[in-house]
Amino acid sequence: MASGEVKVAILMADYGHDPTETAVPYTEFKKAGFNITFFTENGASPQCDKKMLEGWTQKLLGATKEAVNVYDEMTTASEWKTPSSWSSPGFSLDAFSLVFLPGGHEKGVRQIIDSPIIHKALGEYFPQTRKPSAKSAAAICHGVMALSEAEGANGQSVLYDATTTALPGTMEDVAYQGTRLFLGDYYKTYGAGSENVEESVRKKLKDNKVQYKNSLGLSPFVVEDETYNYVSGRFPPDAQLLAEKTIALVKSVTQGAK
Repeated sequence: MASGEVKVAILMADYGHDPTETAVPYTEFKKAGFNITFFTENGASPQCDKKMLEGWTQKLLGATKEAVNVYDEMTTASEWKTPSSWSSPGFSLDAFSLVFLPGGHEKGVRQIIDSPIIHKALGEYFPQTRKPSAKSAAAICHGVMALSEAEGANGQSVLYDATTTALPGTMEDVAYQGTRLFLGDYYKTYGAGSENVEESVRKKLKDNKVQYKNSLGLSPFVVEDETYNYVSGRFPPDAQLLAEKTIALVKSVTQGAK
């Protein structure tokens, strides 16, 4: 299968995803020649978190200038302007070689993390990525939660026997505590006092001490699972490496399926 035949589904909420975690992988997937389809609940063009794109919050906490530029370019693409709907009758991910779930901590991303429709679709798709397979999945930050909340036919999380990372609890708590006086519970997607992403994901794993991989370093860090064609990352600085590792994985497994 040539790279131009690789079909990618990027699953999103209407609002709130992190621009770096969305635009950087999208841009790299396009460069690789992948055929990309965005999905939102009702087919509306999505918007990423404005706090990460504009004003003092962008300058102090948000996307780099380079990431803002690739985000702006992404928003001019026809696939961004006219997404498909993940709530349409008969929605399925079976036709795709790669499913990608970007992250973001703005509360709008709960639309996709909590969706029974998304859970069902991922519950059917992710088991198909078990090696050897021509199908792959990738997720970063809160995107990993959408996978961990999805259940397979056995009633367990699709990540139950997978190796993964996600946003480290320490990083999430530091961001929240350091900004809550002027941003409130902005960095707590489910509100002050809720469990963090790491806790949410860990509890879905068979043996989280072995399967959950963590790093508090600022250098790019991603995890490539050995059981599934699955790559995961923690936060925006991982987005470029995540994209590169995912592209290499997809090319290797799809070429092997020729």
